[in-house]
Amino acid sequence: MNPLSSSSRLLEVTVISGENLLDNRKQPVKKNAFVNIKSESYSCNLQTTKMDKEGGGFPKWNEKLIIDLPMHARHLTVEVQCKNSSGIKTVGIAKVPTSDFIGGILPEDYLHFLSYRLRNEKGEKNGIINFSVRVKNVAPPSQSAAGCAAAYTQQWTAAPIDMGSSYNGSCGVVTGVPVYPGSFFR
Repeated sequence: MNPLSSSSRLLEVTVISGENLLDNRKQPVKKNAFVNIKSESYSCNLQTTKMDKEGGGFPKWNEKLIIDLPMHARHLTVEVQCKNSSGIKTVGIAKVPTSDFIGGILPEDYLHFLSYRLRNEKGEKNGIINFSVRVKNVAPPSQSAAGCAAAYTQQWTAAPIDMGSSYNGSCGVVTGVPVYPGSFFR
């Protein structure tokens, strides 16, 4: 892997499992399924899991891979393959848009759990891949929204408001989205 530069970021991808993987769209994969993950890049940036020797059509890897993702990358490619007596065969591929785990209102170091439909070489549906993604090289919490990551797991309560005497003396409830000073609006 190339040293991390200002034109890329590190992703921590944990390949969790596969579901309903079929060999030739007819019968479940028997064994030896593995996953390749690669990013858009001019260099060869490919990471591979170990083979699941027992899971068949429902393999489990639970393996963490570190990927160097260029800043300009628009997708991450997840490819499931299996090794059998005739060689290595592609079971299915998913192209994951980087916008699914980078950007938006969540902090960059947020752990995203994702599931994608795999497509075989003919474009037909062939199983599902489950994995998580976390961007690893983010600014320190004092410089980013990462410091508020814990807020997404807190229990929020509503504050009562006084509706005045025209509302029969009852209280209403204020709802909204928490805003952290200096975090999102710079």
